Amino acid sequence: MPAFLTDDWFTTVEKLTADAGDLNLPPALAGLAINLVVVDADGNTELALDGGKIVKGTSANAKTTLNMDADTLRKVFLEFDMAAAMQAFMTGKIKVQGDMSQLMALQTAKPSQEQKDLFKKVLEHTA
Repeated sequence: MPAFLTDDWFTTVEKLTADAGDLNLPPALAGLAINLVVVDADGNTELALDGGKIVKGTSANAKTTLNMDADTLRKVFLEFDMAAAMQAFMTGKIKVQGDMSQLMALQTAKPSQEQKDLFKKVLEHTA
């Protein structure tokens, strides 16, 4: 099982995403792209949530960038823990650059069952 945010982890996520097929996303999520920068002692890791999928690197389509630590990213985007998201935002663990309306779309849109299933598989394959 690959460690979170390593090259092996991104390869696993890419395979799981391809195997998942159509994620049947609501329009608010299907057209959403947000860049994520994970800041830790080893440097920064860049990834994006683009069209409901986790991709390595940044998305040219993103109008918003979120900076956070790996633990916060895991709780918010893999575990769909919205209480942790709100707490992290209020305590400054999530820093936002760009279009805040993108976050509102992310907060109000409901992920499809297919996306929930994909992210559950990603979490199961994450050390």
